[in-house]
Amino acid sequence: MQQIPVVVLSGFLGSGKTTLLNHLLRSARGTRIGVMVNDFGSIEIDAMTVAGQVGSTVSLGNGCLCCAVDASELDTYLEALTRPSAHLDVIVIEASGLAEPQELVRMVLASDNERIVYGGLVQVVDAAEFDATRARHPETDRHLAIADLVVVNKADRVDPQELRRVHTVVAGLAERAAVIDAAYGRVDPELLFDRAARRDEDRIEGQLSFDDLREDEHHAHPHAAYDTLSFTAEDPLHPRRLLDFLDSRAEGLYRIKGFVDFGDADPANRYAVHAVGRFLRFYPEPWPAGEQRLSQLVLIGSGIEPDGLRKSLDGCRVTGPHDAPEEHSMWGVLRFVPDKGEPDEVS
Repeated sequence: MQQIPVVVLSGFLGSGKTTLLNHLLRSARGTRIGVMVNDFGSIEIDAMTVAGQVGSTVSLGNGCLCCAVDASELDTYLEALTRPSAHLDVIVIEASGLAEPQELVRMVLASDNERIVYGGLVQVVDAAEFDATRARHPETDRHLAIADLVVVNKADRVDPQELRRVHTVVAGLAERAAVIDAAYGRVDPELLFDRAARRDEDRIEGQLSFDDLREDEHHAHPHAAYDTLSFTAEDPLHPRRLLDFLDSRAEGLYRIKGFVDFGDADPANRYAVHAVGRFLRFYPEPWPAGEQRLSQLVLIGSGIEPDGLRKSLDGCRVTGPHDAPEEHSMWGVLRFVPDKGEPDEVS
């Protein structure tokens, strides 16, 4: 069963998180997004606004869905949005006003909905008002400390020196989180979730598309940059060395996805890996018949050093019989295999 990532989007009023959310919807390009907003949010739908309509669901363009919810009903709406008939690829929850972001993260991790997987906490801050926001909202530091990705928005409203200062302060408060600068909330969706290319016959008919709405708005402002690294190994990877790599993953490394071959340590399965921020999960599955056994990983982040990461991953290869994983070496990996009925936790 393909699990749907649930991304929690947080930020104080005026930081630009709703602008970022609208940008994600407009640039979905075939990805079906489910959005949960609260009564402080305003999602633009061809001049129609969703605000204060708790319990309502509105069909957006490109097959996306939006509902205004109360935090206490989160599981109910997750159940509705994850029904196979909705065909959603990702769900974004706007946190501000619904609940403390860490509370929403806890609720997502504790959900017994087997069709979802945690997709990370994205915190949006206003570069121009950052100091004033911290003074007005002391909890800002606490929110940044638990974020998986921080978007320093409105970067166009401050001079380069001030932007560097704010970025440095944010990065210090956000610990291992990736930190990127953006204008008008223009973050490439690929940083947050995979785009899902859809065939024409799979598209929902009769809905407006965001692809054509204000296509030229802010066209001069590119997406916030991010780095990506693809890694392929024909040699199996050593379970303990890979876990050491994942446990100490580099600052700014936001997402890791792909498949891992652990060789003789578990010859029956390959392991899908899903990591976002501090969250890590392995999903064992039988090897597809006739498919070459490879480890294939994609690493996504900001300010990462691809050469250093590749060298570290190369060090996880099993180099021969003398380097074979020891008995019980898979125990560490199995700690991150979800067990039904057990709430998820971050690593």
